[in-house]
Amino acid sequence: MTEVELSIRGMTCAACAARVEKKLSGLDDVTAAVNFATGKATVTVPASVPAARLIEAVEQAGYGADLP
Repeated sequence: MTEVELSIRGMTCAACAARVEKKLSGLDDVTAAVNFATGKATVTVPASVPAARLIEAVEQAGYGADLP
């Protein structure tokens, strides 16, 4: 397992952060914690999951994401 930090764009409230967290955590073997105040997501993933897959999941939720 490895830890990845993502910068999340487009969140305007705590419900947005919860939506992003739920979308990321819905991936197999992924645990996510999203902090609305900092605009960051800390994601624990298997080493086999590329960061691009995490960014794609965030974008599917309607937000933007980047590696810091």
